[in-house]
Amino acid sequence: MQRWQIWLPSLQRRLALPQTSLQLCILGMLGGLAAAILIILFRLAIIGLQLFFLERTDDFSTVAADIRWLLPLCGAAMVGLIAWITGYRHYRLGIPFVIHRIKLKYGTMPTRNTLNQFFGGILALASGFSVGREGPSVHLGAYGASTIGKYLQLPFNSIRILAGCGIAAGISASFNTPLAAVIFVMEVVLREYRVHVFIPIMLSSVVGALVTQSVFGNVNELALLNINPISGWHLPYLVLCGIVFGAIAFVFNKNMMRLIRLFKNWPLILRLALAGAVTAAVGYLIPHAMGAETGAIFYAVNAPNDVALLLTIFIGKMLLTLFALGLGVPGGVIGPVFGIGIVLGTLLAIIPSAVMGDSSIAGTYAVLGMAGLMAATMHAPLAALVAVMELAHNPGIIVPAMLVIATAYITGVQFFNNKSIFLLQLDFLQMPYKLSPADDVLQKVGVLALLDNQYQLLDTPDEPQVLQALDKLEPPQQLLVKRQSETGHEYLLASYDVQLSMTGASAVQYLPLQGVNHQATMAEVFAILEDKREGAVYVFREQDPAQLIGIIRWDQVRSLLVKQNNLL
Repeated sequence: MQRWQIWLPSLQRRLALPQTSLQLCILGMLGGLAAAILIILFRLAIIGLQLFFLERTDDFSTVAADIRWLLPLCGAAMVGLIAWITGYRHYRLGIPFVIHRIKLKYGTMPTRNTLNQFFGGILALASGFSVGREGPSVHLGAYGASTIGKYLQLPFNSIRILAGCGIAAGISASFNTPLAAVIFVMEVVLREYRVHVFIPIMLSSVVGALVTQSVFGNVNELALLNINPISGWHLPYLVLCGIVFGAIAFVFNKNMMRLIRLFKNWPLILRLALAGAVTAAVGYLIPHAMGAETGAIFYAVNAPNDVALLLTIFIGKMLLTLFALGLGVPGGVIGPVFGIGIVLGTLLAIIPSAVMGDSSIAGTYAVLGMAGLMAATMHAPLAALVAVMELAHNPGIIVPAMLVIATAYITGVQFFNNKSIFLLQLDFLQMPYKLSPADDVLQKVGVLALLDNQYQLLDTPDEPQVLQALDKLEPPQQLLVKRQSETGHEYLLASYDVQLSMTGASAVQYLPLQGVNHQATMAEVFAILEDKREGAVYVFREQDPAQLIGIIRWDQVRSLLVKQNNLL
């Protein structure tokens, strides 16, 4: 126990620094392991439930119609029950909520929200709603990894990195795409590229992939697609396809936000009931459109020339996804977008297939559709490209994918002013996700990294004792005074004030000090001292708030900001 008490403060201080460390890498891997275990349990629960009534997971056409329409209604009722048990105010879910928590709360995830994601996501996916498993996976991954940081009482700047590690492991465990998971976290969630962040996230993603592969094997849904190289004459047509993907992404985002606004004042239970009713009705007629992306992939592979079927699945999948996510069913958007993009790409492949008299390129166009729609919908072009490279296992897809992704992204931004679906949701829900330049810098440094122990502490001294101590003080030493107050005690920063002495009053000026937890970052110190731009704060450990372990002075905050691009 004594060795632990010595080792833990050293670890906390080490991780307060924004630099690559072996300790953070090991903790990131542990976070990836925790995330992977949660995702494995999540996926096994979905598979177990679906195999009660489906012949093949995620293929709802194999269940009788009189049972199929009941599944989403029962699922909606059960999701509503879980939301009621955990408390409706804890129902903010999905990747937008995780982005908000990463930026404003250092990635710490509330337990009740996590329970909603875990059980609600299982029920939603098992009952046929057109949502993806990556939404709950991201939430569960962030929770699992950040919990390790909270248990060890690590600085918040390192907990934020651990949450990113959990998210990467969660996505990697969901799609078996470890590199795309890393890029997605850096491009969409954290929105920054720093080596000391990148390395532990990369290791965590590797752990997530390896642990999941040990249970589900090294396979992915796109293994069903036959991806063949395409010749140069396809490239002009791929530009047109990219334009179509960009336009469809705009339609998708626009209509999802329209549904969210339209039903924002409805009680959650009514919104879930409507989502269940729409899924039951459409699913009764178009069972191929139900579920995540796997069913759409299966029919794109087995019926690449059936225009009527593919068009029906495309329209049905769009409707089911928009109503499910727009009305608040727990789940992610990436899986359905993959499915919609694959079906749309297969449809667009029919024209060159007819010209060539060969439908063997359908699988290639399906993968390109997935990449183009993902890039334009989520504003994640690099993550989309890497996902294609990993899922296709075919280097010949890279150049066509780059062309389609760039065209789809530019079309959405330039001609439709389309924004990321995640940021649109965050803006509408009024959940902040942007930081000021100063906070962005200061959140990366924990107070333990700059802890100052050059001070003398006097416990309830009288005035002569304070004056005597000030006379003997050697700069940059500070004099702190501890006094009893109505709330127990308070710390004051004592210093000479020439103006006070000239008026005949005491020459000593006392500035009250606020305390911050040892897990805090320099951003919290800046928020306290910003107005007066002088003084200091004292740092304490949560288990003993009365005992200070050091101080942080305003000049240290100012020096850090000046050092980082003259932000002050």
